[in-house]
Amino acid sequence: MLRLRIFIVALASVALVACDQDGSVSPEDGAAAKQPPPQTVTVITAASRSVVLKDRLPGRVVAFRKAEVRPQIDGLIQSRLFEEGSTVEAGQNLYQIAAESFEAALNAARADLAKARASSALAQKKLGRYQKLLKTQAASRQAYDDAVSAADQADAAVAAAEAQVEVAEINLAYTKVKAPINGLIGRSEVSEGALVTKNQAAALATITQLDPVYVDLTQSSSKLLKMRQRIANGNLEAVDEVPVTLKLDGVGSQYKHLGRLQFSEVIVDEGTASVTLRAVFPNPDKVLLPGMFVRAEVAQGRLDNGFLIPQKAVQRAPSGDAFVYIVGKENKVARRSVILDRAIEQNWLVKSGLEDGDQLIVAGLLKVRDGVPVMPEEIGATPDPMSPPEKS
Repeated sequence: MLRLRIFIVALASVALVACDQDGSVSPEDGAAAKQPPPQTVTVITAASRSVVLKDRLPGRVVAFRKAEVRPQIDGLIQSRLFEEGSTVEAGQNLYQIAAESFEAALNAARADLAKARASSALAQKKLGRYQKLLKTQAASRQAYDDAVSAADQADAAVAAAEAQVEVAEINLAYTKVKAPINGLIGRSEVSEGALVTKNQAAALATITQLDPVYVDLTQSSSKLLKMRQRIANGNLEAVDEVPVTLKLDGVGSQYKHLGRLQFSEVIVDEGTASVTLRAVFPNPDKVLLPGMFVRAEVAQGRLDNGFLIPQKAVQRAPSGDAFVYIVGKENKVARRSVILDRAIEQNWLVKSGLEDGDQLIVAGLLKVRDGVPVMPEEIGATPDPMSPPEKS
C-alpha cells in the first residue's frame, strides 16, 4: 500500500514537470495575462482660433416702406387704373377722379388772369402818361400818386390770378391719384362711383415695399450690457460688420440671403427690459412678408484663441465644474478642468483649460479614468466655428 502511494506522488510530479516543459503558464504569468489590453478611444486635436459669438434673437418682419393712398381733393372716383395685388411704380396713376369741374375752374382762373393782365397793362400805360404830365406840371401830384397806386394794385391782381391758376392746375392734377412709392399694392377700398374727400380717414389702398425689408429683433438689455462690458474690458473684440442670418419660423429652413445690422435702439422697453435691433434683408423673391415671425443669429463679438469642442466630450463633476479627458504622456488619460463660455450648435466654446495640440477624447469615455492607458485613434481637428457642424 505504501509503495502504491509513493508511485502516485511520483507520477503527479512527473506530470507537473511535463506541463512546465510544454509551455504551461505559471501563476505569475497567469496574473499578467488577465490584464485587458488598452481601451481604444477616439480623439481630436484641439486647435485655437478666432470664434464669432452669435446670439439667437426673435423678431418680426417689417415693411421697408408703407404708404396709404389718399385723395387730396373732393370728387367721384371715375375709374380704377391698377390691378389689386400687382406691383406699382412711384408716379403711376391709380385712380381717376372726375375732372370736369376742375377743368372748368382752371379755365375760369386763366380767364381771370387774362383780365388782370389786361388791367395791369392799362394801368401801366396810364402811369406812363401821368409821368410825362407831371414833368410839365400839367397834372397834379395827387393824380400821379393815384396812377402809381392803381398800377401796383393791377400788378398784385395779376400775381393773385396767377396763384389761382396754379391752384387750379394742382387740383386738376390731383384728379389723377398716383402711387407715392414703388411696391405691391393691396386691395382697393373704393370702387367706381364712390365719393371721396381730401380729409377722409380711410385710405383708398395701401402700397408696401418688400425689397428690401426690415427685421426688428429684441434682445435682453442685460445681455447686451454684458457683451459691451466684455468688449470694453478687452475680453472680446468688436465686429466691424455685423452679419445677420435668418431662420423662418414654422418651416425651420434658413433664409438664403444674408442681412446686416442697421442700428440698435437707445431706449430700453420698460415692460420687457429689452432693446430693439433692426436688420435689413434683401427680399427679391418676396419670401419675407410683414408681420412674419422669424429667428435671427446676430454676431455680437469675436473671441480670439477660443476652442470649439463637441458637447459630448465635456463631463461634469458633482460640483458642476466642467472637465474633459485628454491623452497625455505614454498614452495615459489625464483629466483637465475647462471653463466654458457658451454652447454653439452642437459644440461648447472653451475659454480656458485647453492648449493647442491637446488630444481630446470624444468617444469611448465610459471606461476612461485618470491615469488609465488607452489606444487613441485620431479623427481630425476641432470643428470649424465659422461653418455649421455636420449632422451626426
